[in-house]
Amino acid sequence: MPESVFQFKKFSVSQDRCAMKVGTDGVLLGAWVMPASAESILDIGTGTGLIALMLAQKSTVFIEAVDIDRDACSQALENVLHSPWPDKVKIINSPLQDFRPGKRYDLIVSNPPYFIDSFAATDEARNIARSASASLSFAQLVNGVVRLLSASGCFCIILPSKEGFFFRELAEQSGLFCNHITHVKTKMSKPEKRVLMEFGRCGEELIEDELIIHEDKDDRVYTDQYKLLTRDYYMAF
Repeated sequence: MPESVFQFKKFSVSQDRCAMKVGTDGVLLGAWVMPASAESILDIGTGTGLIALMLAQKSTVFIEAVDIDRDACSQALENVLHSPWPDKVKIINSPLQDFRPGKRYDLIVSNPPYFIDSFAATDEARNIARSASASLSFAQLVNGVVRLLSASGCFCIILPSKEGFFFRELAEQSGLFCNHITHVKTKMSKPEKRVLMEFGRCGEELIEDELIIHEDKDDRVYTDQYKLLTRDYYMAF
């Protein structure tokens, strides 16, 4: 989705100054997360502000969104101000490690723009954003969530499958237990590519399900399942 402006049904996202562009991962997470009864929401590594805006569309709750990159925060703020919800989202330029809001959140979301096993990117900003150790390791992310999540809150994340397995083990060692996992495939016949995971402080019976994005017969055709999940956002659906 490498457009300078990405148009959704109710808002648009400018992304020319952001290292990490609007992508399927962010849309999947934003559509998959259910704010339910959350009274406070935090988006970690907001980038363009995409997920914060998706949550603003389906929630009445005030959302805070933090990112270490100054340019990303500047652009995210512009996207928020140009959206229908300029008073519902606050963009904060800060490393997670230094973020001290003085409260805890009922819902924390993150689409970490870094993959442990990724090849080095050619663009320096993108490379920093994708590096698991450049500015925020998995351990630091887990520690931040443990520090900021309310007692009954949940934390939702999307990761590549291999990294998701590693992250889940690390999270559970710190008292965050996976209660829901959705295995994402581009096609039924293809191996799993991503995992959407929801964690809480209390271990519950694990819910596991599967999401297929494209029909096997034609990778230009989206499944009804994917259309149903994302139809409130994508113009095409």
